Amino acid sequence: MTTEQTNRRGGLRARLRTEVRDEVKRIALRQLADGGAQALSMNAIAKELGVSGPALYRYFKSKDDLLTELVLDAYRDLAETVEASTRRHRPAQRLAAFARAYRAWAVAEPHRYRLLYARPTPGYDAHRQSLVDAAQRLMGVLLDALGDAPAPAAKRPSGVLAGQLAAWASSRGVDVEPAVAHRAIVLWARLHGLVSLEIEGNFASMEIDAELLLDGEIA
Repeated sequence: MTTEQTNRRGGLRARLRTEVRDEVKRIALRQLADGGAQALSMNAIAKELGVSGPALYRYFKSKDDLLTELVLDAYRDLAETVEASTRRHRPAQRLAAFARAYRAWAVAEPHRYRLLYARPTPGYDAHRQSLVDAAQRLMGVLLDALGDAPAPAAKRPSGVLAGQLAAWASSRGVDVEPAVAHRAIVLWARLHGLVSLEIEGNFASMEIDAELLLDGEIA
């Protein structure tokens, strides 16, 4: 076999592996949408693909490995969405653009959003470094948007909290003052709370338009 034939065969294997992995993730996402993380079943995925359970583990070492891929994909997609949105707006409008794009993605992809901030299965390590790095990319977009927005008068954190905020920023390689870190984390917490309540149907049951609530917060 020539070198060219070997390379071609290796390239074909790589493409086929990618296609199978993508199909596994597509089925897994459908399971998540239908029944949440508890509905994710490697055996059911293998059956749908027409392969044995052990064969599936050639593509994902475990269910946790598959879940991690899905979480990383979700973080990347959300980060790319908010990045694209903030780039389309003038500096003073980027924080509002971030919030609207964040909410819109979560509402469109609730089963994927739930993966980001809740442990999907008992014992799952939601703080592994790859996930921390992926989450930090999203926080970085928020920090950039905050840097472009007018800063409201606010009490500066002090004492233990200031130290914790400084340590958090340092551990993430972020060069921001504790006051900026504080504002970013509180804004994210408020946005996450609003979005989480919305995708669980709480505002609908109250007959309140969550988009109008958000607009009132970022106007």
